[in-house]
Amino acid sequence: MLSALPIFTVQAELDAILRFGPTPYGDRRVIGIRGGTVDGPRLKGRVLPGGADWQIVRADGAADIQARYTIESENGGHILVTSDGLRHGPPAVMDRLARGEHVDPALYYFRTVMRFETAEPSLAWLNTILALARGRREPRAVRLDVYEVQ
Repeated sequence: MLSALPIFTVQAELDAILRFGPTPYGDRRVIGIRGGTVDGPRLKGRVLPGGADWQIVRADGAADIQARYTIESENGGHILVTSDGLRHGPPAVMDRLARGEHVDPALYYFRTVMRFETAEPSLAWLNTILALARGRREPRAVRLDVYEVQ
């Protein structure tokens, strides 16, 4: 069961895609995270620059996503985020996303499983939860609505 409403939303600004090309595992690419915002009833803060999203586009066209980045809460606490996800959809829709077009997220699947690590006592609850996020790819950003798994 998931929380009824998102516990927070991440809006991460992204660098241009660094394309490695076809490796033995698939079409590898890395997207740097420039920064961003975190806003919601359970957490407010900012995404710090320096994280990245490592992706492999599989033979079936799905993007296997592994992201690591840091959130700084509004009280200065640091949170390490680890996110593993999957994004896929009809080829025409994925082509539009690749061109940087705005695409209704109902037309493709973008979900991540998220874990958190922090030493900040007021945020210790994050150390003991799993979260699922519904994602939306924007031309130079990603938006994740984060729900606690209960």
